[in-house]
Amino acid sequence: MPRLPRLTTTVPKEYVHRAGLAEVFLTGCTAHDDLRFSLTGQWPRAHTYFNSSDGSSHDPLQVAETIRQACIYLAHTGLDVPLGHQFVMWNLSYTTDLSRLCIGSNPTDFAIEANCTELNRRGDAASEIRMDLAIYRDGSLLAHGAGHYGPLPPAIYKRIRGRRATGPLDEADAAIAVDTHALPPASVGRTSAADVVLTATDRPRRWLLTPNLNHPILFDHSADHVPGMVLMEGARQAASALVGPQGFIPVNASNSFWRYAELDRPCWIDVTQTASESGNTMTVEVTGRQDGHSVFSSTMTGPVS
Repeated sequence: MPRLPRLTTTVPKEYVHRAGLAEVFLTGCTAHDDLRFSLTGQWPRAHTYFNSSDGSSHDPLQVAETIRQACIYLAHTGLDVPLGHQFVMWNLSYTTDLSRLCIGSNPTDFAIEANCTELNRRGDAASEIRMDLAIYRDGSLLAHGAGHYGPLPPAIYKRIRGRRATGPLDEADAAIAVDTHALPPASVGRTSAADVVLTATDRPRRWLLTPNLNHPILFDHSADHVPGMVLMEGARQAASALVGPQGFIPVNASNSFWRYAELDRPCWIDVTQTASESGNTMTVEVTGRQDGHSVFSSTMTGPVS
C-alpha cells in the first residue's frame, strides 16, 4: 500500500474555543521546550468578516483573533490547562505591518513564534499566563503582539459568574441586542448592516453597543457575556464613526479588559481621547462602561485614509 503524504488540516476547534471549523486559523504546533513554541496557520483570501471593505487586505483584527486563538491553544496543549476551562483575557495587544496584510492570489500562510514570558500555576495547571508572539509571512514579520490571560476551572467560573454561568440569555432578554438606530455600515467601515455593532445616541462620541447576537463570527458559539473580540470591534467602529468617511484602520492596538460585559445591561462605548500623529495617522482611546463601571479600554493607532 503506497504511503500517503502528510496533509494539512486545522487544529481541533475545541483547542481555540471556536464552534465553526472555518473560523480556526491555526494548522499546527511544535514545542521547542516548556515555554517556546512554533505554530503555523492560514487566513482565507475571502473571509466573510476579517478583511478590508474593498477586499484587498486582511483586517488587523484578524491578527488579534489569531493571537487569541494561539494563546488559548498553547494553554491547552502546552501548559496543561484541561478542556472545559474558561479563559479571562486581561490584555491583548498587537502591532501590524499594513503592507504585509495584502491579500494575494493564494490563502495567506503564516508562522508564529510564541514565547511564554510569565507563568503562574495553581496545582498542576496554569493560572496566569503572559505570551509574546511574532507572526511571519514568507519569512518577513507581519505582526507581533502579546496576551495576558488566565484559565478558570469550571467550578471557579461558576462561582464568579453565578446564575449567568448557566448559559446565554434569550435575545429578547438581552438589553444589549436592542438595535433601533444602528449606524450606517459605511460610517463604521463595514459593508453589511449585520456587521454593525453600534447604535447612535444623543451624545457626541458615545454609542450603545448593540451587536447581532446571532452573528456567525462575532458570536460563533453561545456565551454568557460579550466576547472580547466584540468589544474590540466596538472600539474600532467608534473610531471609524468619529473619523468619518475617510476611514480608520487600527494598525496597532492595546486592549485591556476589566470586567465581564453583560448581555442584559447597556454597554456604552465612548471615545475619550484622540491625538494626531505623524504621517496622517491618529491615536484614538475608547472605553466601554456598564452600570457606571469601566469594562474595557482600547488605544488604537492607525492611518486615516
